[in-house]
Amino acid sequence: MTTSLSVARRASTAPVGARRRVIVLAVGVAAVLLSVLLSLAFGSRPVSAAEVVEGITAWVRGETPTDIGALAVQSRVPRTVLAVLAGAALALSGALMQAITRNPLADPGILGVNTGAALAVVVGIAFLGITSMWSYLGLALAGAFVTALFVYFVGSVGPGGTTPIKLALAGAATTAALSSLISAILLPRQSVMDEFRFWQVGNVGRAAWETMAVVTPVLILGAVVAILCASALNALALGDDLAVGLGVRVGRVRIIAAITGVALCAAVTAVAGPIGFVGLMVPHVVRLLSGADQRWLLPLSALGGAVLLVLADTVGRVIGSPGEVEAGIITAFLGAPVLIVIARRTRMKAL
Repeated sequence: MTTSLSVARRASTAPVGARRRVIVLAVGVAAVLLSVLLSLAFGSRPVSAAEVVEGITAWVRGETPTDIGALAVQSRVPRTVLAVLAGAALALSGALMQAITRNPLADPGILGVNTGAALAVVVGIAFLGITSMWSYLGLALAGAFVTALFVYFVGSVGPGGTTPIKLALAGAATTAALSSLISAILLPRQSVMDEFRFWQVGNVGRAAWETMAVVTPVLILGAVVAILCASALNALALGDDLAVGLGVRVGRVRIIAAITGVALCAAVTAVAGPIGFVGLMVPHVVRLLSGADQRWLLPLSALGGAVLLVLADTVGRVIGSPGEVEAGIITAFLGAPVLIVIARRTRMKAL
């Protein structure tokens, strides 16, 4: 099996050289660091480089800075960390969904997974009175998994079984229906509209270390499992029959990767609300730069997702000053044209 998988790896890595992938990796790491610095420096109140250094130093030491600029920097640290984690997780989730379905339009947002997670949390808040992050996470996981199963079932009905276009249409219809239910729950509750608005449009502005501590283990475990599945996903790209011939347990790999992708999306939704299009855009861009080898695609997608969401949050704070435009709106604004381009170029074919 090891020899067979190595053949699959070589086949997937042939179009792009290792040197190019290393360069893309180095650029990705540098882009993450730069985006983090921009997030700390820019917002409703721009700060100087000295204030950024002072704010970070004070945060590391556990001190409260006296300078207002340094204090602003310190307050931006949690939301920046959350944007890095959430963006990386959403991009990984999208890459996994595209790999197991061979659907170029697979994405937690398009398939309705994050909307299902958000609906479950909204129902819990409105009717069950839940307030803890553990409850949010549990409901988000349940809502995401139920929605994923429903979309897959609807997309597999009829002649031809599951196809990219049927999955995309099932996801779009499910997303529209669940979004309407969320609105129906929110509109009569104007007194707590600000609390509920968070679950309509994703945002990292309410980041807190306590909430991140609950979901971070799920995100880390999901990332590790995703990377471990990379070689088997390379074999799946060759087709189910050939993958079976190479010794890959296709059903098991698909189930593990699907559970991992849904869990990553649900964990992000529990702490940041539904943020769409990150999982759609980033894997496609990375695939153009580094090829389709999942051993590179997955970690590079994580880096790209972190960069995208951190920059989206930063831009939202700058253009919305003195308030902010939610990161979910920025990613949707960027992602809609990308969705159209992908749909036109692929003509809904499988990857």
